[in-house]
Amino acid sequence: MKSRSRILVNATGLAVFAVTVFPVFWMVSTALKPNEEIFSTTPRPLPGDPTFRHFDFVLNGGIANTSFWSYLGNSLILALVTVVASGLLALLAAVALVRFRFKFRTTYLVMLLVVQMVPAEALVIPLFLDLKQLALLDNLAGLALVYIAFSLPFSIWMLRSFVAAVPRELEEAALIDGAGPVRAFFSVLLPLVTPGLIATSIFSFITAWNEFVFAFTFLDDQAKYTLPIMLQYFFGRSGNEWGPIMAASTLLTVPVILFFLLVQRRMVSGLTAGAVKG
Repeated sequence: MKSRSRILVNATGLAVFAVTVFPVFWMVSTALKPNEEIFSTTPRPLPGDPTFRHFDFVLNGGIANTSFWSYLGNSLILALVTVVASGLLALLAAVALVRFRFKFRTTYLVMLLVVQMVPAEALVIPLFLDLKQLALLDNLAGLALVYIAFSLPFSIWMLRSFVAAVPRELEEAALIDGAGPVRAFFSVLLPLVTPGLIATSIFSFITAWNEFVFAFTFLDDQAKYTLPIMLQYFFGRSGNEWGPIMAASTLLTVPVILFFLLVQRRMVSGLTAGAVKG
């Protein structure tokens, strides 16, 4: 029975893995196919005559009179600003919610959940009017504020659990040893909540990196467009350019993978770093 259960679990895991990875595999495969194979009536899982023509067109084609690298730079700026700002604000808010008792604390926690239930599309017009009044339309700074605001509720709620899991005794021991509140925060609490910060930073990065509706609505200057907006140039009334679409989508996923590989090691090292005295 144990052997059958193990086989069933492994088979289920492989099936889930195949269903999850197949779209990515087909995206990369299509990006490497020439147009003749893409529009062939006989689909082939692997390209018979691989070509990087579509990647060259995306990287050097000058889409809408703007280079791919300009779109990439705008997306990176927005994503990194969102990660840093939302992570810092969420951590401070989580510490305040866990370590202090104040009026309307429970109400604030409930509102964090309520805010996440509101569809983002329902807020497009109100946010448009707010940014217009603040003279932040067609501005990457205004778009970054929107992304930070949407990342904060989830980040605060997740970091609250990580902060609550850190025993107060560790901070009190640091204070007894002569460390001040700031030193105790950076030397004890921060290393222990690093895995939570990494998890929330991945969420914030993906949120800002893949977002399309707000960027397309609030930005007007093509020089400020992001990578998701770039993709819509390959969709037309007469047909879709599936080769460049898949090539651009592949390039769009690479920074997310690199960011995850860069920070995932910190998720493990941060679990015990803060618990070591000195």
